[in-house]
Amino acid sequence: MAIKSAILLAFATSVILVLVTGIDAGGIAIYWGQNSDEGTLAETCATGNYDFVNLAFLPTFGNGQTPMINLAGHCDPYSNGCTNLSSDIKSCQAQGIKVILSLGGGAGSYFLASSDDARQVAAYLWNNFLRGQSASRPFGDAILDGIDFDIEGGTNQHWDDLAKYLSGYSQQGKKVYLTAAPQCPFPDAWVGGALKTGLFDYVWVQFYNNPQCQCTDGDITNLEQAWKQWTNDVPATKIFLGLPASPEAAGSGFIPIPDLTSQVLPAIKGSAKYGGVMLWSKYYDDQTGYSSAIKNDV
Repeated sequence: MAIKSAILLAFATSVILVLVTGIDAGGIAIYWGQNSDEGTLAETCATGNYDFVNLAFLPTFGNGQTPMINLAGHCDPYSNGCTNLSSDIKSCQAQGIKVILSLGGGAGSYFLASSDDARQVAAYLWNNFLRGQSASRPFGDAILDGIDFDIEGGTNQHWDDLAKYLSGYSQQGKKVYLTAAPQCPFPDAWVGGALKTGLFDYVWVQFYNNPQCQCTDGDITNLEQAWKQWTNDVPATKIFLGLPASPEAAGSGFIPIPDLTSQVLPAIKGSAKYGGVMLWSKYYDDQTGYSSAIKNDV
């Protein structure tokens, strides 16, 4: 009986440990697609380092334009050459990795002219990348897990409408995950309004290229204050710390690995909304090994 009790106690203790350590365990999101030297999508997922892969980008859409993806040198969408990614996408998803299409980016031709324009863009995304039907699906029959709003230009109008229309498709079976990559100054100039809808699952805030809210020379005060505002004021499921994976990946805001693991992560992981770390990008991560070095601390 004593042995049985001891086994039960050990089991209960291990369950409690798993629960406690699991509370602040986060994941890593990566952007892939803007450098042909970063390896294939399948290779990216096979590293075992990432929980989310954002396909970057769909930079042309809205205002009546024909939407067009741009995956740099990985494939040519004009010749239907990106359908070969279908098997890679499925391979990632089979490993439990969410594969998400990122709209926008730092350079592109995109804005939404009206609520009806947002509805048409949502329908295009549903039919061409999600569970809808189209004769010209850029990634073939692969079904992506969701849509990322990396809006850094155009106007700040109607992104809330786009989120609502996309969210509406979640009722047709599989959930459509909505994610966003706002800049760290709060509220974000582009998608600040859309984030108020409460429809976003994961928000990876860019804590770089913005000295007023990033870590500078080991001083995390500004970052910590901004993090608290984002986690307190944005009704999203999880908030991620968005960082450049190398000093070359951004103008400013790179955090050396020892500073991240010893100072920054301990300061933010206590938040119930802590989701993990987002990195720009797979190419730069390859240069530094950043994700491999931090994943056990995230």
